[in-house]
Amino acid sequence: MEKLKSMVPDRLKQIVADSNADDLHSTSSSLLHFLKNLSQFHQMIRDLTDLEAALCAKNKDAALELKQKANKCYSHGDYDTALASYSQALRIAPTDAIDMDKSLVATLYLNRASLFLKIGLLMECIRDCNRALQISPSYAKAWYRRGKANAALGNYKDAIHDLDVAKNMELSLGGKKQIESELKIIAGQYEGTSDRRVQHIENGLGNFNEPHQINLLCVSMPDKGRGMASPCDIPQASLVHKEEPYALIILKSCRETHCHYCLNELPADTVPCVSCSIPLYCSQHCQLQARGETISYYRTKNGIDDSLPNNLKEYIAEVTSCSDSDPYVECFPEHKHECLGVHWPAVLPSDIVLAGRILAKSISQRRGSMESNLLGTLNLSHGYSQISPEGKLELHIYAIVLLFCLQHSFSTELPINGISLSQTIILVSQIRVNAMAVIRMKSTDVHCPPDQFGKFSHIGDALTSSVDQVPVGKAIYIAGSLFNHSCQPNIHAYFLSRTLFIRTTEHVAAGCPLELSYGPQVGQWDCKDRLKFLEDKYLFRCQCIGCSQLNLSDLVLNAFHCVNPNCDGVVLDGCVSNSELNKLKNFPGVPKMQVDELNNAHIDNVDHLVLELSNNSFNIQPGYCLNCGSNCDLEASHKAMRNAWICMERLQDAIVSKEISTTILSDASKGLGVLRSILHRYNRRIAEAEDNLAQAFCLVGDFQSARDHCKESIKILEMLYGNDHIAIGYELVKLSTIQLSLGDPHAADAINRLGLIFVRYHGSHSNVVFPYLQTLKREASNLTQ
Repeated sequence: MEKLKSMVPDRLKQIVADSNADDLHSTSSSLLHFLKNLSQFHQMIRDLTDLEAALCAKNKDAALELKQKANKCYSHGDYDTALASYSQALRIAPTDAIDMDKSLVATLYLNRASLFLKIGLLMECIRDCNRALQISPSYAKAWYRRGKANAALGNYKDAIHDLDVAKNMELSLGGKKQIESELKIIAGQYEGTSDRRVQHIENGLGNFNEPHQINLLCVSMPDKGRGMASPCDIPQASLVHKEEPYALIILKSCRETHCHYCLNELPADTVPCVSCSIPLYCSQHCQLQARGETISYYRTKNGIDDSLPNNLKEYIAEVTSCSDSDPYVECFPEHKHECLGVHWPAVLPSDIVLAGRILAKSISQRRGSMESNLLGTLNLSHGYSQISPEGKLELHIYAIVLLFCLQHSFSTELPINGISLSQTIILVSQIRVNAMAVIRMKSTDVHCPPDQFGKFSHIGDALTSSVDQVPVGKAIYIAGSLFNHSCQPNIHAYFLSRTLFIRTTEHVAAGCPLELSYGPQVGQWDCKDRLKFLEDKYLFRCQCIGCSQLNLSDLVLNAFHCVNPNCDGVVLDGCVSNSELNKLKNFPGVPKMQVDELNNAHIDNVDHLVLELSNNSFNIQPGYCLNCGSNCDLEASHKAMRNAWICMERLQDAIVSKEISTTILSDASKGLGVLRSILHRYNRRIAEAEDNLAQAFCLVGDFQSARDHCKESIKILEMLYGNDHIAIGYELVKLSTIQLSLGDPHAADAINRLGLIFVRYHGSHSNVVFPYLQTLKREASNLTQ
């Protein structure tokens, strides 16, 4: 891409740089004409669309090598490597490949099922047996292993049916006798017991229904364009919006860990795409929704023996059918046009591939007509004119490359001209300012990685864990994009599978705009950093209440402490003071924060400061205490802070490596003391340092010190965010698990509080979004019994 950009003549670069949305037909046509006469461009397209040497092509020989490696590891007891090798072999094995007169894919599923049976993952074993049988329904070994897993689960009736089928299909007399003896044992277990019948359904999408009967209003808002507002009062924690994505793509960093359709974490029995080796799915349900066909499409010709009893024939048909598609869900095979053994879906940036999926959907719906107005379907804002000159050129080139790649999928159905290119450029511009990051909540044990089910791990009597938010995908939600941004939002967006949910986090009065956060909020970054982030990423200058009115968080977040030990005043550096002065200058008619909103006894001096600033009677001077006027040597303070932070960075590295020496811990503790002496008590860096020390003390087993540092961190964050913010909930997870490790009965209070916070932000979905909440409650209950 950089090479192509460098080859564009300066005259053409300038034309593109000066372009606006109305010029795109002309500028894209000019660039297209230039690139079409460039041999390097055509070589790039050949590299991206090469069907023979593709990154995602299937490869039988490589799959057989991985199968042999997995078999050897399995026989030597190296089950982790065997599992990884079987799964990778399934990923690259052609679905029609034959190995020793049997389907290679069916054999791989069966071998992996045997491994699951060996290590006690019985549901995974049954699902893999089902997948093998969908291809080869007469595979006796698959029925036998399915029967063994069902028997272990207590599904005796199914186990008897499985082994009956296996006996009828087994060719050797010895094999038949062995199955008969096992049938007698299982029949004896079944006799006089009630069949538990553990359901072995596909681990696909869940049912997240919760009624919401509020019809929101799309209104025009000053300086923000369209936005969503409430027609009535809405209570806190109310579900106000639910939506499926118009288009979605997984982030490249999550391709090996999360399902490419629903974006949930992958189980051990992953299901690969039938046509290429890139996507992995958590179930055949997701595979079907994303691709439009499953392995059952490649069923072998081996039929079912007509001599079998009718009840067994019906049972075989039930097990080997693939009926997990949902007729009520619109299914566009979003990956299908990328399943041609080509490089471009793996190479191009995620937002460009997402644009390709939207274009493919449009072509499918419009029967190949790109001349119609694609933008009328989406009707999203874009901000093309605000893009940098270099960004505009890159966007033009990516649009041309994408359309040439898609043309290989749709042949003559996709014209490449000024109309299609201008629409594609605008589409990518829309994606960049409207796409939502799909987030998953991940719990990580402080001592060691979480187990494969993501549950808390016990180390001795200790149970300590923390919660991280992990972006796993990017999606376009048509109605969801209408909600505007605020750095102090009153709604919260979260995701269950692919579905977007939006819930109020406070009481919202009728007519009040419903606004969520597009990025960092008040309390997380200061105003100047938030403004820069939003301008760079979303091309607008925020004028929300957090960026137009004075607030405690922006004043103290990065502030220094007054040099007078008896004064708790705030000392700002030049950048922060200019940002706060701009609020007063740029929004003179906006009511400012009142002192009675801040009633904490520990911030009387800051209250006074806010009152003075609100009356525009106080001049902010960098380096001078805003309370007593004492001068602080900012250069010396910055130097001391940097030196102290070096100790904290060493501690962070030690936490990652889990090799914490006494010296590193001691130096970090001293560094914290320095930070406390030069930074304001509510400076976020102190909270981060306290949190790092809490993690470190957990790792060395000093849970009492860990608890104390964790509490200090929470005190600061409460001042920056407020007591009931979701960020406090995440910190309470850490605190409560440390308290549980100590056997501290106060853990119940922390867990009850974080439960209330999660209900505020996730309502009835709290236990789904954060499934470990019930585990914490059980642990706390055990303490109090």
